[in-house]
Amino acid sequence: MIALHDHNEAEMAPRLVARMQAGEALALVSDAGTPLVSDPGYRLARAAIAAGVPVTAIPGPNAALMALTLSGLPPHPFLFHGFLPPKAAARAAEIARMAALEAAGLSATLIFYEAPHRAAEALAALAEGLGADRPAALARELTKRFEEVRRGTLGELAAHYATHEARGEVVLCVGPAPPPAETAAETLDATLRDAMARMSVRDAAAAVAAATGLPRKRVYARALELSSEAGGSTA
Repeated sequence: MIALHDHNEAEMAPRLVARMQAGEALALVSDAGTPLVSDPGYRLARAAIAAGVPVTAIPGPNAALMALTLSGLPPHPFLFHGFLPPKAAARAAEIARMAALEAAGLSATLIFYEAPHRAAEALAALAEGLGADRPAALARELTKRFEEVRRGTLGELAAHYATHEARGEVVLCVGPAPPPAETAAETLDATLRDAMARMSVRDAAAAVAAATGLPRKRVYARALELSSEAGGSTA
């Protein structure tokens, strides 16, 4: 048994890779969680791959995917972030960076790991930075006796956990950012026009509906309107 952690992984990786190159078979095991997913192992796996050592994995329990499954939020696409910074200023800056990505077009369910004693302040920071009305879920103690998934808005969850301590391992899921109301119509029109320049109205409407998740009838009706305004065919 050899301990591998953030403080010694860079130093240990070359030694372990040398042992594997000499013919030894090593297994990387986490005592909680999945190796490389908010646990050590990335540097070692990268070094082994670079050295041409065969690397494989045996899938096991994964809190992020289980929380996503139980959250009631859109399952794909999703973005796994891991832990937010523990200090308030750095955490706020990271959430602001996520908000900027969403403003630039990112639309995905966000997944965070969090320590139970920081769950309330993390929820409050997410509510402030991403919007108190965003749908979210807090999952804790997954697969254990006291498993719980609480769903609501970020504001509601922040208010609840401000007075109720979250115990055990915590996963936070935050639903995708809604499209800006003032630009949604313009974006749909622009996307439809671009698609109709390359395909029929019917095919363009189907493609845009599939890409945006909007009702197909609504998209097709708008496509017909745009085609009529442009004097085009309705084929």
